[in-house]
Amino acid sequence: MEIEKYYYSYDEFREDTQVLADKCRSFNPDVVLGVARGGLTLCHLIAQAYNLRNAFTINSIHYNGTQKLDTFDIFNIPDMSTAKRVLILDDIVDSGETMREIIKVLTAKFPETEFKLATIFYKPSACIQPDYTVKEANKWIDFFWEVDIK
Repeated sequence: MEIEKYYYSYDEFREDTQVLADKCRSFNPDVVLGVARGGLTLCHLIAQAYNLRNAFTINSIHYNGTQKLDTFDIFNIPDMSTAKRVLILDDIVDSGETMREIIKVLTAKFPETEFKLATIFYKPSACIQPDYTVKEANKWIDFFWEVDIK
């Protein structure tokens, strides 16, 4: 059985990113942290919207394409020891398992830092919900940054 897919275009992304930026503005982060790879494009635009130079990335692997793996690999954790408020950015919270692990690792490493999570898409069934989000995901999403360039 083929998974039903939804193509997520740049134009829709641009509009949703503005909505998300407006929702998160009151948090006033001093760092934005994009989860590679899905959160990188979002992180860049949010950093631009907030005129923040402190835009960092973290890597996590829990999927291989559409296949969920049994392991979590979280690496390339930046030094955020001076940060007070970090906005974690990703494209989607699917099961929430990866994000739960990322937040667990980050709060253990930086206990004095407040972390909030912002995503474009979320699934209500996820084990963790974003603090800020725009849309509920009810199909597999083909993000333009995943499918437009081959």
